[in-house]
Amino acid sequence: MQLRRNVLTRRTAAALLLGLSVAGCTSQPAADRPAPAAFNDTDTAWIQLLIPMDERASQLIALAPARAGHPALAGWAKEAGRRLKDELVPLRELLDASGVPDTRPHEGHNMPGMVTLDTVRRARTVTGESFDRLLTESLRTHLVQVRMLCASERTSGRAQRAKDLATVIERSAAQQITRLDALPVRAATAS
Repeated sequence: MQLRRNVLTRRTAAALLLGLSVAGCTSQPAADRPAPAAFNDTDTAWIQLLIPMDERASQLIALAPARAGHPALAGWAKEAGRRLKDELVPLRELLDASGVPDTRPHEGHNMPGMVTLDTVRRARTVTGESFDRLLTESLRTHLVQVRMLCASERTSGRAQRAKDLATVIERSAAQQITRLDALPVRAATAS
């Protein structure tokens, strides 16, 4: 059973990398600065994807104090925003350690789980229940995708620092999903 899960996870990671390559989002290091041997393509693709995903999610979360209708959701968003800010620090350190320049290969792309700029724009125009629904749906999708990407990194990545961080982020995302799903606002907006 474990072997079957490992094969499926490897296939997921391979599909992720293939998808990034097909979309023109390869994580090739600059010719003059090759990535250190400790980092493979999965590591750098994971880092280069999670940074913009977290940055976009942070933009949406930052709107919650002024726009959320339910105080519990505003509180959850405040904590989630702190976690994202804290998460971005080691991700950027890993990017620097990988030797891959911060060229933003995913700029302008709406990757699965990434909060779109259109979503952020819409969120700026709504409040209360409409904002709550937009925030919870967008962030739940983001967190589910983050968990999947972290699982792929843990299985197919090479850099131990990246794999360790993926474990921490995956656990944090799972906890955030549980808390988000337990909010009274979640049940009200799901119907």
